[in-house]
Amino acid sequence: MLTLAFDTATSVATSALVRDGKVLAERASRAVRVLSDAEELLDHAGAEPRELSRLVVGTGPGSFTGMRMGLAAARALAFALDLELAGVSTLDALAAGKPGALPVVDAGRREVFTLVDGAPAVVSPGELGLEHGTMCVGDGAVRYREVLESLGAEVPPRESELHLPRARFHAELARDFVDPEAVEPLYLRVPDAEQAR
Repeated sequence: MLTLAFDTATSVATSALVRDGKVLAERASRAVRVLSDAEELLDHAGAEPRELSRLVVGTGPGSFTGMRMGLAAARALAFALDLELAGVSTLDALAAGKPGALPVVDAGRREVFTLVDGAPAVVSPGELGLEHGTMCVGDGAVRYREVLESLGAEVPPRESELHLPRARFHAELARDFVDPEAVEPLYLRVPDAEQAR
């Protein structure tokens, strides 16, 4: 079974091609490159798009524009290749990279997307109730390192792979494959443009 997965919700987009649980190739780039990355991954593996069995996309929360780009690309590929699509939370994929870690994604507006009592939430970094020694991962953890460390958290170095929601984890976590239109992004607040109105 050949799976293409990607996530464009954070500042670094990730993509992976996985065959029967084995990662064939991975990329980290910008959201605008997601389709080019997919093509490069297939070329690297010597595979054709028609050989894909499954598609998985990150559903956020994260950048509104990035999530829309990723979901649009995933839907277009799914329709073109007549495949079902699975959506996986960016927070869940980040947490899968370091079991027990708290995923923290930069939400802009001096806030972060994270899990509070196991549910996705948007909060101020200073409002996080952290147990001493909690490891925080993600671009929000990097941005708010000083605040999180003052609360007793541990944050890996900026260059750590743990801060990327690796698409290989999306492929691993995907369970429900559905009609592409049924996969929705995880918005935790209204877009800036709507708020301005």
